[in-house]
Amino acid sequence: MQNNTRKYYVMKLIAESGSNRTEWSLIEDGELIEHFNTEGINPFFQTRREISRSIRLGLPEHFFKKKIETIYYYGAGCSSEEKKQTVGASFITQFRTRTEVESDLLGAARGLFFHESGIACILGTGSNSCFYDGEKIMNNVTAGGYILGDEGSGASVGKEFLSDVLKGLAPGGLTNDFLNKNRITVEDIMNAVYNQPLPNKFLSSVSFFFKDYKNEEYVAEVVTRNFKRFFTRCVFQYNYKNYPIRFVGSMASNFQEFLVDVAKSYDIEISAIEETPMAGLIKYHSSELDAKNK
Repeated sequence: MQNNTRKYYVMKLIAESGSNRTEWSLIEDGELIEHFNTEGINPFFQTRREISRSIRLGLPEHFFKKKIETIYYYGAGCSSEEKKQTVGASFITQFRTRTEVESDLLGAARGLFFHESGIACILGTGSNSCFYDGEKIMNNVTAGGYILGDEGSGASVGKEFLSDVLKGLAPGGLTNDFLNKNRITVEDIMNAVYNQPLPNKFLSSVSFFFKDYKNEEYVAEVVTRNFKRFFTRCVFQYNYKNYPIRFVGSMASNFQEFLVDVAKSYDIEISAIEETPMAGLIKYHSSELDAKNK
């Protein structure tokens, strides 16, 4: 008996971006065929032209010659329709294919929970959180950005440390190591924060420096204090006792021992910590293909 079931072989491009880096995965028939990283994208700090330039110069030329059916982009700063349109227009200009733009928070929720309900948290350059019902974000405590919020993020940790550096409150050895390794001065810090683009990215660079000093009491205290603020100001506003809590992001991944300890102090168990949601997003969008092939 002849099988007339139509088999779909389609190529999709999934991109997940924070302010520091953009992760790209090209998948065909549900299988990863190419992976690439470029600089971060954020429409709050970049114009449409700057985003287009970043995409064009960052990716290998052959990416733009692929027959891609759909691009799924999840990015920081894409919470409003205006910002989504800015990013979407940049992608369409470069790839000339259908592009769906969503927030990095929805990307985290889909990547962490797939079609299950739970509380998804991002701790990276910035921070964010939501209650996800398996399909949509149903509740979101406003992130506030690196000035008014972003508790527990790399930017928040960086802001506290650099303030201590400027006021002579950080340990001398740690301060000297930071200035020497980055080849900067106190004046450079002030200039980077107040006069240069992407100050949140500069602030968050401290977290990567801190990664090598986790045994320092000062570092442990700063990171722990920031994680506690994330729980008390964000996580506690959800029904956290009745749903699983999962984390994604460089801060969560690089300092997960501190994160787990803080959670335990509040009698909370974290069910997953991932550096990025990409593996889950590949699974999520491959399932759509599976549905077509049935």
